[in-house]
Amino acid sequence: MDRQCGEIMDTAFFQPNTDFSFLGIQHVLVVLFFLFAGMVLIRYARGRDKPTQNRLFFYLAWLVSLSIIVWTLLKWWIGPFDIKEDLPLHLCNFLALILPVFAIYRRFWMYEILVFWILAGTTQAILTPDLSEGFPHVNFFKYWLEHAGLVVFIIYATLIYDMRPTVKSIFKSFGAIQIYFIAMIVVNAFLGSNYLFISRKPDHASLLDAFGDWPYYILAEELIMLPYFYVIYLLLKRSSRVRSKELA
Repeated sequence: MDRQCGEIMDTAFFQPNTDFSFLGIQHVLVVLFFLFAGMVLIRYARGRDKPTQNRLFFYLAWLVSLSIIVWTLLKWWIGPFDIKEDLPLHLCNFLALILPVFAIYRRFWMYEILVFWILAGTTQAILTPDLSEGFPHVNFFKYWLEHAGLVVFIIYATLIYDMRPTVKSIFKSFGAIQIYFIAMIVVNAFLGSNYLFISRKPDHASLLDAFGDWPYYILAEELIMLPYFYVIYLLLKRSSRVRSKELA
């Protein structure tokens, strides 16, 4: 077992590197890749029958979810596994885990919550990644499959299943994130962890840096969340009107 672990760790996928940088070539290329891949997937799905669309949605959900499951198991098997950092409890990790449930049932109330969490939160992780390992490190693949995959997934649901949030959806999603926030306060207090970045800001530069130190950045997040959700609602509402004109 130790020999197998050693051989795996000697591969380029696990060799430490700090090749990734904010707005560096790898950042730009990987965002462009997933943008192109998402457009191709959605364009392909639009021309297919409903069973095919459902299968593609299901496969996409599991691809994103497995990026977290496999990563967590690898950390546990190979080590070091730190319960304060490696449980899949950060918001995007948690979202990735539950995607297959939404892909199977496709309940609108699930969409109402996910669409704002992903488009408001996950997009920030794409624009300002909390990542240092570059290609071909396994964390690089996990990070982008997870975060870019989440965005492609929710846009797929929006455009292929013609789902759109309502004004009430804003408050449902806001209420749900407060429940998760409280749950993570309890978890962090028990484990001494920093899930949901409640105890401190991410190690790498992020939008939170503009909101001051703890706890002011948390208060700022709470204050801008509803207006931010409303902007997302307006953009999706506009996209629905544009789509209706195209079909007319």
